[in-house]
Amino acid sequence: MELARFHEQATRLKAGLRRVFFGQDEAVDQLLATVYAGGHILLEGVPGLGKTLLAKGLARLFDAEFQRIQFTPDLMPADIIGTEVFQLASQSFQLRRGPVFTTILLADEINRAPPKTQAALLEVMEERSVSLGNQTHRLPPLFTVVATQNPVEYEGTYPLPEAQVDRFMCKILLRYPSVDEELAVLEAYDRGEDLHRTAAQDLTPVASPDEMLATRRELIGLRTSPEVLRYLGDIVRATRTSPQIQVGASPRAAVHLLLISKATAAMDGREFVTPDDVKAAAPAVLRHRLLLTPEAQVAAETPDRVLARALAQVEVPR
Repeated sequence: MELARFHEQATRLKAGLRRVFFGQDEAVDQLLATVYAGGHILLEGVPGLGKTLLAKGLARLFDAEFQRIQFTPDLMPADIIGTEVFQLASQSFQLRRGPVFTTILLADEINRAPPKTQAALLEVMEERSVSLGNQTHRLPPLFTVVATQNPVEYEGTYPLPEAQVDRFMCKILLRYPSVDEELAVLEAYDRGEDLHRTAAQDLTPVASPDEMLATRRELIGLRTSPEVLRYLGDIVRATRTSPQIQVGASPRAAVHLLLISKATAAMDGREFVTPDDVKAAAPAVLRHRLLLTPEAQVAAETPDRVLARALAQVEVPR
């Protein structure tokens, strides 16, 4: 791997995002690691924390096409993937493409659409293709879904199907900014700067989609020691044996945890994965895949707290 180039590119991407998104370095690192690893992202946070801003900035820095879908209860699958329209003039069906035909797709408030509409993204996220009629249409290899949801408002929302939740490589939680971070936002707008316009128009692209794909392929050459692989597997299995977890993480989750750990190491300029990389990535990769027992839910437990206890019981390799 050309680790120096990988690290330099990741550093420039972080710097670009921090021009419009202040603080929350861990969330930014997880976002970029997920894209490098080839996964999709679920952003969760109350309104106004910059979820849309992150997606816009990401697309601009990759010089990639960007589309946004505002999920609502009346949204239909055809509104997402498109449909075939019969043309009288040619006496044939013509594809009318939906907004999913893009590179970076922002699925805003994804849990506001009914399950039938949410399911329209299942094939798209897994196969990066759209089947309409008797034809399959390929999407760009860098196609990435950045979905958002509000964790405090449940009226008029629909829980995501478990099959779809498992397709998100990471669930990233956005918090309120610190005093200094919020002051930086206020100072930017006080200068007359619109951060959304900056993210969509003024950021300088760091890498083209082809360059990003080339960098992603370099991750294949990064190897993980047997000890770290076993540690990773033990973490995933610990979620299946915890008495507070009804449904633990799947084998797909283990693969995603490995890919995120490798991307994190490469972004730091290292050609090896450490147990700390795995442990740091575990909450973002696993929190949305765990179904707590009714007793744990009544006790107001959260997946993060239960996962932290499970991690503490797994022996770290030396």
